[in-house]
Amino acid sequence: MVISAHARTACFAAATLALSLAAPFAARAAGDQPYVMKISIATVGDDLHQYAKDYAAAVEKDSGDRIKTEIYPSSQLGSIEQQAEGVQFGAIQCQIVPPEFLAGIDERFEVLTAPDLVTSMEQGQRLAANPAVLKLMLGLGADKGLRGVALFMSSPSVVVARTPIRRLADFKGKKIRIFASEFQSVAMQRLGAIPKPMTLGEVRPALQDNAIDAAVTAVTVLSPMHFQEVAKYVTDTGQPAIFGIVEISKKWHDALPADLQRIVDNDAASEAVAINPSVKAYYEKARQSWVAGGGELITLPSAEQAAILQTLASVGTDVSKTKPLLSTAYKIVSDAAK
Repeated sequence: MVISAHARTACFAAATLALSLAAPFAARAAGDQPYVMKISIATVGDDLHQYAKDYAAAVEKDSGDRIKTEIYPSSQLGSIEQQAEGVQFGAIQCQIVPPEFLAGIDERFEVLTAPDLVTSMEQGQRLAANPAVLKLMLGLGADKGLRGVALFMSSPSVVVARTPIRRLADFKGKKIRIFASEFQSVAMQRLGAIPKPMTLGEVRPALQDNAIDAAVTAVTVLSPMHFQEVAKYVTDTGQPAIFGIVEISKKWHDALPADLQRIVDNDAASEAVAINPSVKAYYEKARQSWVAGGGELITLPSAEQAAILQTLASVGTDVSKTKPLLSTAYKIVSDAAK
């Protein structure tokens, strides 16, 4: 899953070239021609999408329209990995994504997906604002073309399934989509499930084709994309927490005038704080919409929810202990979470 120039497919190379020719990342042929900032996300109609809208509006306003933003939801610019590569090489100027999907660039990107770090939205928001966590997460990928500018809590995770998961035993033997994270893989194995790493675009077809039985995701993603049509049962697990990280193309950022660099950075950080109340509202609205659309919300019995947390409590330490860089990163976020 490591993203590099050598790993690009011919198809995506052509697409990247086309994007670069269509809108050069820092070209200003005329004095009044704006810098183009493509903002790419995999989702649509959720809090990540709303952040993209708010961030884009702030950048255009504060730059006096010297930066022209374009938002591409629903993986219009390629898979999550392809989007990340586009940001690395400057064809895409910004990607907003759960950080663990960038673990191919640096394995420490997955550290926030360790289970039992966060048990509430408020705790997740505090963790995302912690200076030590921000320094760690936003600095990852700096030597590989990325500039992290913001981090925010997106949602607790849920498991959406074709057949209901009402008890801990119902996880056993199920093929469950996970994010690209060893923490999630080990967590699912401990619950007796079979982990299947997939990007969001692969999930719906896999559920339809019975390639998977269920998927770890966010209800804020499921409702706008009408997943009730293929899998109507959502089990609240709350684990792991899902965050959004905002990555800017370092190549593009370095070519901006200093005042525009500050605007891009400062607006990203400001909007990561401003989105917090909306994130809570999106979560509650998505839950209501899920039920209104014919889906079912399932809460595990309290004793079984506690058993899940107990089963998964040591995953973070066990996965990271043999990897010095990841272990250091996990200690930073786990200490901050406490």
